[in-house]
Amino acid sequence: MGVITETVLVTGGVLALIRFLHVSGAPSLQWIAIPGVLVTAALVPAWIGKREFPRLGLDLDHGSLVAATLGAVCLCVLPVVFFGLWLLTRLNLPVPLRPIVPERQGWPAWLFYQFFYVAVAEEVFFRGYVQGNTARWLRQATRLPRIAPAVIAIFVSAGCFALAHVVVQGQITAALTFVPGLILAWLFLRTGSLLAPILFHGIANVSYALIVLIMARP
Repeated sequence: MGVITETVLVTGGVLALIRFLHVSGAPSLQWIAIPGVLVTAALVPAWIGKREFPRLGLDLDHGSLVAATLGAVCLCVLPVVFFGLWLLTRLNLPVPLRPIVPERQGWPAWLFYQFFYVAVAEEVFFRGYVQGNTARWLRQATRLPRIAPAVIAIFVSAGCFALAHVVVQGQITAALTFVPGLILAWLFLRTGSLLAPILFHGIANVSYALIVLIMARP
């Protein structure tokens, strides 16, 4: 029970802390503090517990699997998202999770931030830590069928991912991030590394923002 207890306590503490940072009204601090909290909360317990942390997956031998899986997911998922956004705009319905690019930050800095801070930090925590620990505990503590721990861990990871967005943003529509959370968790399971979910996370965030802003033009 040690791993799962630790995971629950760390996740709860992280959600409370990033919520506090989000409402503290210090944007200059948030951009580095929130990703820093996520990465630290994921890596320090693994280091203290002497547990192997999921690999990033930057080796060349792993690249073909990541590229093929990521390409297939992008081709299947992104067109559906774009069509859904187009349909909402044509029906004059509000677009959920409308992206905000800070005026002082600008597009280049925002794009860099989405890939190298948001995507990396959130995947390290929600996939590398939460999903990895959940699957490990279920394999060791239960007699579930072989695939069951991995599947349950996918849903737990996606649920925590969505809950974090609801807590931070204070909007129930943020729960829609559960769906991309499932995709990100599956990518982690399919490729066995964090590289694919990190790349897809960044691509999805940037693509979503671009298409929303383009469609919002008169």
